[in-house]
Amino acid sequence: MQLSMRTDYALRALFTLVEHFGGGPISIGELARRNDVPKRFLEHIMLDLKAKGVVESIAGKYGGYRLLRSPDRITMGEIVRYFDGYLAPIACVSISEYKRCSQENTCRFRPLFLEARKSVARLMDQTTLAGVLKNFYQKSSAPPSSTVPPVEGCFGDGI
Repeated sequence: MQLSMRTDYALRALFTLVEHFGGGPISIGELARRNDVPKRFLEHIMLDLKAKGVVESIAGKYGGYRLLRSPDRITMGEIVRYFDGYLAPIACVSISEYKRCSQENTCRFRPLFLEARKSVARLMDQTTLAGVLKNFYQKSSAPPSSTVPPVEGCFGDGI
């Protein structure tokens, strides 16, 4: 599974709003700056999130966006599916975007991808935005503005 840029940017902005949940709105310019996202692209993403009922917009000089729902009621699966459509690594194991494959009945790797889809879907549907943020701060002794350490196994190692 690979997230689209649109989903990546949406999650970046959402986590900024999660960190400020209960406070005032954050302007689109500030969201774009803090998350290194092109403002014009983020404007469209935030309108989509507003239509989905995840955020609300506040007009005016001190307006911006804030979460409409509590971060413990928004799951990663909900956001990823909204922007990317599905969580399956291949279409023949997707529930919502299923496409039959000519090798489906004899495919030797399809069962593995089916299990991967089930595991990813279960994890993403059980993980809320609040839970991700809480887990991040529990594992990180650094303040929120610090650099996140590199993830082991990235850059092609072990892939």
